[in-house]
Amino acid sequence: MKYLILFPLLVPWLSLGDDWPQWLGPKRDGVWREDGIVDKFEGQPRLRWSLPIGGGYAGPTVASGRVYVLDRRLAKGKSNPQNPFDKGKLQGTERILCLNESDGKIIWTHEYNCPYEISYPAGPRCTPAVDGDRVYTLGAMGNLFCLNTKNGKVIWKADFRKDYGAKLPVWGFAAHPLVDGDKLICLVGGNRGVAMAFNKMTGKVIWAGVKSPDLGYCPPMIYEAGGTRQLIIWHPRSLNSVDPETGKVYWSTPFRVKYGLTIPTPRLYDDFLFVTSFYDGPLMMRLAKDAPRAEVVWRATGRSERVTQQLHAIMCTPFVEDGHIYGVCSYGQFRCLNVKTGQRVWESFKPVTGASGRWANAFLVKHQDRFFIHNETGELIIAKLSPKGYEEISRTKLIDPTGKAQGRPIVWSHPAFANRSIYLRNDREIRCYSLAK
Repeated sequence: MKYLILFPLLVPWLSLGDDWPQWLGPKRDGVWREDGIVDKFEGQPRLRWSLPIGGGYAGPTVASGRVYVLDRRLAKGKSNPQNPFDKGKLQGTERILCLNESDGKIIWTHEYNCPYEISYPAGPRCTPAVDGDRVYTLGAMGNLFCLNTKNGKVIWKADFRKDYGAKLPVWGFAAHPLVDGDKLICLVGGNRGVAMAFNKMTGKVIWAGVKSPDLGYCPPMIYEAGGTRQLIIWHPRSLNSVDPETGKVYWSTPFRVKYGLTIPTPRLYDDFLFVTSFYDGPLMMRLAKDAPRAEVVWRATGRSERVTQQLHAIMCTPFVEDGHIYGVCSYGQFRCLNVKTGQRVWESFKPVTGASGRWANAFLVKHQDRFFIHNETGELIIAKLSPKGYEEISRTKLIDPTGKAQGRPIVWSHPAFANRSIYLRNDREIRCYSLAK
């Protein structure tokens, strides 16, 4: 018996790795907490597996030995428009794929007809959310599914446009669903409100709230502040704090954002709440310590989309720590800002594309005292970020940028980090590389 007890301790590779079950990981904060991760790259990491898939911006999810990802398959003879801004009914299907984490083989798929009428129609946008034996997915046209993780069977579903009168956003539905207790919280829009909470087991609507004609693309987030759990809902007319149990609005600050571009995830640091958009830049709020209230600390001071002082992110989720904000600005400037003042500390083009590019982007994930940065060229970078500057440790190319934006090739999907590995996709395949020492 003692040998059975000691055996797992003598074979560390048998220990279970962490999961990445939703947008931004286990705690929805963009932090990778596994140990035993490579310190720097010596060439390209070992490719564990790859699998051909269809197009999409939706990053993968990893949970309980399975990988979940959404893609799109065009109808026979159809192709995406040369100009990604063009809209028109484009026939095709969306798929939900469940893969074996160890070898990438397909366990099950759920495919449904889904004509697109959106700009940038490569595929779905939202990262699946896994909760126990259920996985929740949201497609670009507003198809919400609750599926059994074992076999892909549909438990319940909703169609945001047909069921709730939601207006289709220009770039499709893109706010990553949030599981909270017995609820699934989504940005829906339509005649009942921007935000809706569904019973995660049955799909029944628990509450709907936050009225606005504009939906935006920002994922719902829950933070503890003022002694209260606050659900942050950011849409193109205001930044809002909501009671996650009832949908009642605690506070709301007007913030008009052009073209509905409320995309980056709101970030909380101490009592500072930060949001940022491409045209209208950032808004920094201070949350009260004794009640769900807030006040504006500072706003953007830039003069145009090119002449910016702080951080005008298109889709990068900023990272905030030790009194500083790190993220990608409107033309690929990787910047560091002071939290309290918004003053720029430094900038560099090195992590993103190496040069200025409209809508240039990279995704940041913190690991111990450094960051893993997946940029739009398909590179993975290990770097340290501090007020002193950008310190690159190493980088490697992991996947080809198969999409196109602003005339350049891009890959715009957030990777997952789990099991001492990275899982990332483009419009042709999903790959898994080992990042273990």
